[in-house]
Amino acid sequence: MPVSKSQDDPEDILSSSLQTLYDLTPITHSTPGSIFTYTVKPALLPDQNPARVIELETPDPQPSKWDLHASSIWVAAIYLADHLEDLELHRFRDQGIIRVLELGAGAGLPSILIASVYQNVRVTVSDYPDEHLIRTLSENILRNNVSGIARAVPYDWGTDISALVDAHECQETPGNDEVLFDVIVAADTLWNPALHKQFIQSLVMSLKRSPDSRVYLVAGLHTGRYTIQAFLRSIEIDGCGLVVESLSERQVTAAQTFRSWDVARAEDEDERERRRWVVWVVLKWGEHNTT
Repeated sequence: MPVSKSQDDPEDILSSSLQTLYDLTPITHSTPGSIFTYTVKPALLPDQNPARVIELETPDPQPSKWDLHASSIWVAAIYLADHLEDLELHRFRDQGIIRVLELGAGAGLPSILIASVYQNVRVTVSDYPDEHLIRTLSENILRNNVSGIARAVPYDWGTDISALVDAHECQETPGNDEVLFDVIVAADTLWNPALHKQFIQSLVMSLKRSPDSRVYLVAGLHTGRYTIQAFLRSIEIDGCGLVVESLSERQVTAAQTFRSWDVARAEDEDERERRRWVVWVVLKWGEHNTT
């Protein structure tokens, strides 16, 4: 996994120890306020470019917002970053600009990486409107020299999306579906069933109604299989035309090891096994819900 971290970070030392002593795959990396570095895979870079590193400060939200769980780099964000090619952004090669949104971005690893390696994108990096969190996201964008491509936006799920959409474009073409997003990504955002409805509302409002538009969700199994299954049921009920295109479990520690989703595994798997997997969900508009 192309990740490096400070050897002095207590949480990194603990994670490494758990993996070495107990074969427990880490599900979080870094600690609040620390610097996390991610080495970009050479395959994502033009041949002439040297190795590139994404450097991120880990957010340290206000104490009253501890329940955002935004003060770590979660395994799902790293897995998503490791598998950007699976977003199939090449599908939009005939399109001038690809609009990408990350919801619940935390430190912003996937979206800032996208902004760093793709030239024809405009990336909106969003998370809950906590002052410390959004300031850190903005600084991470500047730190990685992608401020011309990416911007940090405070956004509370389920509310009006006008803040997410480029204000100038929205004024120029009000109500135009073209200012919405071609691709939405989110990592480890399904852990609270009470927020599933609002999260889905944001997806429905933000995703361009095109046959090519996609939502990519990655969730570690620490989320809980029953919680993930509840989200999938909510898509059927509240998805307003969104459907599951593909759904699989992917092993974090083994390349290209996939299996079908099965909620019944919750009855047999232990903590060690859960930590080894993430769930990869792809949503799209149903057949009669595109323009």
